Amino acid sequence: MAQTDMDSGDEGGGGGEPEVIVQASVLGGFTESTEVQALISSLPEVHQKMVTRESAIQRFLVIMNRYQEQPHLLDPHLGNNKHTHTQNTLWLFPGNPEWMLNLLLEVIRSEQSPPLLVHLGFKFLYIISKVRGYKVFMQLFPHEVADVQPVLDLLCRQDPKDSATWETRYMLLLWLSMTCLIPFDLSRLDGHLTSDPSQAREPIMDRILAVAKSYLMVTDKSRDAASVLVSKFVTRPDVKLRRLADFLDWSLSSISQADDQTMEGTVILDGALQSLAQLFKHGKRDDFLQYAPVVLQCLERRGLAESSQATLRKLGVKLIQRLGLTFLKPRLAKWRYQRGSRSLVANLSLSQPGSAVDAVTPDQETQGHEEDYDIPEEVENVIEQLLGGLKDKETIVRWSAAKGIGRVTGRLPKELADEVVGSVLDCFSFHETDNAWHGGCLALAELGRRGLLVPSRLPEVVPLILKALVYDEKRGACSVGSNVRDAACYVCWAFARAYEPTALKPFVTQIACALVITAVFDRNINCRRAASAAFQENVGRQGTFPHGIEIVVAADYFAVGNLTNCYLAISVYIASFPEYTRPMIDHLVSMKINHWDGVIRELATKALHKLTAQAPDYMTTTVLPQLLPVAIGIDLQGRHGALLACAEIGHALYILASENNRGFGGELMRPAMCALIEKMSLSKLPSKDDPVITGWQWLIDDTLKSLHLFSAGPRDNIKVNTHLYAWLADGETDCLELLVSQYIAGLKSPEVLTRCGSALALGSLPRFMISGKLDRVNHQPRTVVHRHSRREVIFSEARRDAAKAMAQVCVTAGVSAQGSTDSVVCEGNVSMIYRALLDCLSDYTLDSRGDVGAWVREAAMTSLMEVTLLVVDTAPQLLSPDLVNGMMCSLAQQSAEKIDRYRAHAGSVFLRLLHKDHPPVPHIPHKEELLTIFPPEGAGTLNWKAPSQAFPHITQLLRMPQYQYHTLLGLTVSVGGLTESTVRFSSQSLFDHLMLIQRDPDAMGHFSETLLRVFRDNLRNDRVSIPFLKMLDQMLARACFDTFTTEQDHPFCVNLLALCTNEIKKSKDVQKLRSCIAVFCGLIQFQGNVRVKVLFQLLLLLCHPFPAIRKVTAGQMYEMLLTFDDVIDPSVMEDVMNLLSDTDWAGDIATVRTHRNQLCDWLGVPKPQLVAKVVV
Repeated sequence: MAQTDMDSGDEGGGGGEPEVIVQASVLGGFTESTEVQALISSLPEVHQKMVTRESAIQRFLVIMNRYQEQPHLLDPHLGNNKHTHTQNTLWLFPGNPEWMLNLLLEVIRSEQSPPLLVHLGFKFLYIISKVRGYKVFMQLFPHEVADVQPVLDLLCRQDPKDSATWETRYMLLLWLSMTCLIPFDLSRLDGHLTSDPSQAREPIMDRILAVAKSYLMVTDKSRDAASVLVSKFVTRPDVKLRRLADFLDWSLSSISQADDQTMEGTVILDGALQSLAQLFKHGKRDDFLQYAPVVLQCLERRGLAESSQATLRKLGVKLIQRLGLTFLKPRLAKWRYQRGSRSLVANLSLSQPGSAVDAVTPDQETQGHEEDYDIPEEVENVIEQLLGGLKDKETIVRWSAAKGIGRVTGRLPKELADEVVGSVLDCFSFHETDNAWHGGCLALAELGRRGLLVPSRLPEVVPLILKALVYDEKRGACSVGSNVRDAACYVCWAFARAYEPTALKPFVTQIACALVITAVFDRNINCRRAASAAFQENVGRQGTFPHGIEIVVAADYFAVGNLTNCYLAISVYIASFPEYTRPMIDHLVSMKINHWDGVIRELATKALHKLTAQAPDYMTTTVLPQLLPVAIGIDLQGRHGALLACAEIGHALYILASENNRGFGGELMRPAMCALIEKMSLSKLPSKDDPVITGWQWLIDDTLKSLHLFSAGPRDNIKVNTHLYAWLADGETDCLELLVSQYIAGLKSPEVLTRCGSALALGSLPRFMISGKLDRVNHQPRTVVHRHSRREVIFSEARRDAAKAMAQVCVTAGVSAQGSTDSVVCEGNVSMIYRALLDCLSDYTLDSRGDVGAWVREAAMTSLMEVTLLVVDTAPQLLSPDLVNGMMCSLAQQSAEKIDRYRAHAGSVFLRLLHKDHPPVPHIPHKEELLTIFPPEGAGTLNWKAPSQAFPHITQLLRMPQYQYHTLLGLTVSVGGLTESTVRFSSQSLFDHLMLIQRDPDAMGHFSETLLRVFRDNLRNDRVSIPFLKMLDQMLARACFDTFTTEQDHPFCVNLLALCTNEIKKSKDVQKLRSCIAVFCGLIQFQGNVRVKVLFQLLLLLCHPFPAIRKVTAGQMYEMLLTFDDVIDPSVMEDVMNLLSDTDWAGDIATVRTHRNQLCDWLGVPKPQLVAKVVV
């Protein structure tokens, strides 16, 4: 509803209405007419192949779907039937606008068109009818006498069970519905000759009726078209006289006998009910009045209201309302309320003096005369069933029942209509479900829209609608009622159009406040948008809402889409208007701080904080006394919300006292209490001598010891409160000393989360508490970040928080080059701080959660940046070249690694330090070259999380000797990683760099030495060595070391082979062994004695204890010998290749060893000798 309401509500702008219309009409005409004409003309050529046929259908669908919201633009191009039976073919030319339907009919009618092409033409017709609407489109079909027989014959030849051609049958049924409207007796057509002699004896009337009945029982959409055919055909004068009674008997019999528990029975019921509803809708009342009681009795016996099928219940309600309209004379109630003027300009001018528009009131005598007629008894039954439909569990049934209530009530006398309104109001009882409330709202909207809800009823109706606007019933872990609130907004929207401003004037403030509250505070986005649209409609139609234009601008359809913006921005603006302030505050206090959704509770309390400035006295005298009992009540959610609200309001009031609010509920209550302590302390309440402070400190200390009870969000909120008691206890030296010692001791706790809490607490201490104790305070976090034992590996969270605490303590203490190490960051301790943080960057701890060391690295990078910026701004001389070089190189390494989030964080820190100016960070290696690679003006556009952007930049650091080692180390885990995009872009950037230095022997030599150093430093370190082997395999495969292959026994190859051999020695890691086999095969390209050593290693692996390794080795060797055909003597080449490919290397090890030794003889490699195990 929200979208529809918004569109309707846009009219509220008066002078802005044409602009809105222009913006909505984004399409000015059918611009693809030429393409569509070519597409339709190409159907005979494309229909034979499935690919071209489906392509044509999809393209046509794409074009047509653009006009779903403006289908009238197609009308000039659709065509009509004026050219159907002429020989003139001018309509085929592009100059004639009415061509689309005619082109398709030409294809369908052509005798040369195969069935597949005919079906394709009907599929295109269906797509057009779906966009334009079948009611409009079916009128364009040719419907002359000569069309009846061909259409009927073509329909009879269709297979109702063919699911691929249902569009053909659907469109033929609609076409036949139009041809049935010819003004001649159908018996005149029975003498026409037909190509099928067996059907010549059956009258046209019977054939059409039989076809309609048969398609009323099919499972596809043709059933809907068959009901349309029935409504057009059976209501013909000649058919009505001869077949109406029989058809009704057949329909009622089908309804009585069908079983709605089966699929077949459901389909039969659906078709019969649809056809009857269409008949009673389009047929003349005099013709169907005699049958209406019988049909109603049949429906009562059938009991459709109890059916489990929502569609059947909806059709039952639809048919019942048509029966009710048949029982009543087709007249408009003269007593209905009629609004005098519906001009927006007139409504908006009502505020001007002397302007008024009166409603149209019917003459009482005429009214009495018009209402003097008898109402059949069956009408009461109809209304009763429609009222029951308002409480159905499905929306489609309730909506149909609401429309039925409106239509039937419009034909009743005033007294009876008033009784119906009273029955509708009974739906709003607290005993009723949300379904009844929703149905009641829909019915009231229909009654009001039709002028059937007289103004005298508004004092009863408006309070119910106001309740419906905030209807929210909790069900389990969630709630129901969003549909009720949405429907209540629809009622307000309908009332804005239905009533004069004078009729709604007594209720304007109530309705305006309720709509604003729903538009700003409702949890459901559709309800907020619906309320915004209803408010906008009232502003435009009524012109009496307080500050309507200002609020419409601030709370439009798009602005209310963001919930946080609604609570914290829009609500503050609207509350500045006094008419809305207190209702908004009351709603938050009564409905939102105890809401089942914790997010809503927290937003409500923050909104109360911002709204306090609008009504401080009201908050003090009314709101806080309401909250305090809730804060100590039994409802956990209410206690949580009330405590947070007290905290927020107390902080906003700043100097006003607050009662001691106690109560605990685990994760909810402890953060709320800490928030209360923080706000009260910031407000300097209470005094430092108050005994309640002892309780506050106990709560903080106890919470720090039980952080495992909290998720990340509440835990982060707790840590900021730990310094508040110390601030209040200023001057009590012993207490301060005890507090600091307590937190330092907590860093040695065997509980990881106690360590975390103590670290966060130390980081939050104010400066006067750490002054003179900086060595002690910083020493223990430095100890925590070092992993002294395997047991401490599990303390990743503690190391993370310790790294954060170190930076926070340094920032709090400040920097002084010649200061004391006990008080400030100075020359005596800056190196230790940096070494501790840099050590954190080498934390790659893994556990079942993955790379938990990344938490430590991320915190350390942030801390390094904060400390460095602090030192640079105060005493840059403290930063030695070694410290800056180690920091920048480590950040470069992190910027080249594989995890997007941490790579992006490292990159942002790297650039922040590089681009720091006034003063700059000193001693950055190769700063000028770095600024060329990372210019300050491009820093904001570089997306470090995107491998395609990050790696081409970071690999340029390989040109700089200072950064080459660390950058290559970071690239190793990226190039040899698992993420496809990271591997692709990192490897491509690395290989691009290697191509640039191929012809520079010095650069290649330096790079190869760095490469070996990385491998040597990380030997047996699987985190690096396995990706390194994968990266090395890619390098060798791309011939990156071609310049070394011409030299005999190049040192790079010799050293690399030795490192690889050492890496896999006694290894049982299959992944590492497979990667190393690939590297060995790549090393075969080097010349000299190294080839023999490589072959020896491969032949060793051919007898590895793991069969999978033996198979992989044989396969890799086979591919290697195919690639490098100069490795072995050509005379034994064929024998070697056959032995490698034919041997079952996963078989018995003794047999495999025999074949391996044969290969050793052919390849000229010494046979490996078995080493006997020494038994001690």
